[in-house]
Amino acid sequence: MFRSIRLRIAIPFTLLILGCMLGMEVYLSNFIQSSYEKDLESKLADEAKMIGVVITPLLKADQPDLQSIDQSAKQWSKVLSARVTVIAPDGVVWGESEQDRLQMDNHYNRPEVAEARSAGQGQSIRLSATLNISMMYEAVSLESEGEIIGYVRVALPLSQVEENVRHLQRTVFGTTALATGLALFLAVLIANRTTQPLAKLTKAVEKLAAGELNASPLKAAADETGKLTIAFNSMAARLSTQIDDLQRERGKLAAVLQQMSDGVFIIDSSGIIQLINPAAEKMFGLNSDQAISKSAVQALRQHQAIELWQKCVSSGATEITDFETNHKVQVHGFATPLDPSLPGSILLLFQDLTRQRLIENMRRDFISNVSHELRTPLASLKAITETLQDGALEDREAARKFLNQMEGEIDSLSLMVSELLELSRIESGRVPLQIQPVSPLEIINQAVERLRLQSDRAELNLVIECPDSLPEVEADASRTQQVVVNILHNAIKFTPPGGQVTIGAAQKGRIIEFYVRDTGIGISQDDLPRIFERFYKVDRARSSSGTGLGLAIARHLVEAQGGIIWVDSSLNKGSTFTFTLPVV
Repeated sequence: MFRSIRLRIAIPFTLLILGCMLGMEVYLSNFIQSSYEKDLESKLADEAKMIGVVITPLLKADQPDLQSIDQSAKQWSKVLSARVTVIAPDGVVWGESEQDRLQMDNHYNRPEVAEARSAGQGQSIRLSATLNISMMYEAVSLESEGEIIGYVRVALPLSQVEENVRHLQRTVFGTTALATGLALFLAVLIANRTTQPLAKLTKAVEKLAAGELNASPLKAAADETGKLTIAFNSMAARLSTQIDDLQRERGKLAAVLQQMSDGVFIIDSSGIIQLINPAAEKMFGLNSDQAISKSAVQALRQHQAIELWQKCVSSGATEITDFETNHKVQVHGFATPLDPSLPGSILLLFQDLTRQRLIENMRRDFISNVSHELRTPLASLKAITETLQDGALEDREAARKFLNQMEGEIDSLSLMVSELLELSRIESGRVPLQIQPVSPLEIINQAVERLRLQSDRAELNLVIECPDSLPEVEADASRTQQVVVNILHNAIKFTPPGGQVTIGAAQKGRIIEFYVRDTGIGISQDDLPRIFERFYKVDRARSSSGTGLGLAIARHLVEAQGGIIWVDSSLNKGSTFTFTLPVV
């Protein structure tokens, strides 16, 4: 009884002393820090005004001499041992003592500048984005004839003030620690024997919380603490058994969910996500930390998925929907209640149909494009055949003309089939590439020689820009020449007489950029994203010849050799096709 009374008196008394000492320490520290900061604010404001008086004539000039302003800022910085910044009315830094003013951000919205703009003088304490240290800033606005012509800002690091405050804190803390230590000694002395059994029990609880389920049972004393120890030992044994069972079941579930290609969410009755598997993370661009124990609305940010879940909650039955996620994944979604196993919870399952839909679209587009491209020559052949059957066959001259037209249409069909087969082989990887070192100039020269006659007939100036010193590239020479010929042929075809086509190559780091630049009709911005699609023609009225497969073949050949291809163009301003290949 006596021990219990002493314990009840000693502990509150010790805590009271400790609280008072800590409160006094905090108060004194804040008071000293506040005093230092006020003195420093006043000093910096006076120095900024003094600089403003001297530097105002430089700012009032019609064309301020930024070199002189910057030099003046550096000189004042040396005199005052502080950072000095001169800022234009629009926030551009005109003078800076510590950094290159040309590399600094616009200071128009800095807190101290904004306050100076409205009140004539502004102050802030913050982390310097330039120097990465805490500083006190004081800014004053400079006016001429009622208008602000600039700002002067003076800044000092708070390290000295903080060091003084820390020194005071150490002193106060030392005193507090000494007084508190004496008080605690009394409490510890009284409570030691009473708390020793509880300490052992606490340590056992901590081990249990850390996962040590097989720890030896504690020995129970013949008192109230002993009863608590017996209850704890019993609870630990039951808990160990239950956790083992749960871990086995959890392992099975985790293995299944980890290997599933379908995305899975489990959302409880409060709309909180309780489970998510890797497939779902990939579909919706999440990770488990962002989703688990978060609101489904907040984590998913996908209204179709949220609507699917809400419909299932309302109907209590399975709901189905299809949609595209924010990360461009086509999904087929199911929502199913998990009653009665998990009352109120909903299972969301999403199947990734992106590849299936892409293949369907590609097949549909391909059939549509082939049908469209075949329609014209077949219709022409049909018309010629009917004309010959109607009597034109008796007219030898007309018959010869129609037969020549038929031959041209058949050649077009043969070329289209050949290019389709070529494109199919390239896309499927069945075209063997003979990758070896080859000179960029050799590739360009051979392509130019093949099309030189065509450019001369079109009255075009064909220019080569390719230095001999360029390093060799890793490429299939014949296939790369095919790419260049396809691009160069288009440039010649769509450039009016008197224009110029330039073909060249230049080194950019570890790649060589090949380019074909023309002064032709150009390509509209609407057509640019589709220019490398098969069968796509920019202007069918001016591109009746050709299959529309040349650039598609060029793109696949370049990508198969580890490069990329793109185009820059504007209507009536010419085009520049560029592709890259790796240096040997």
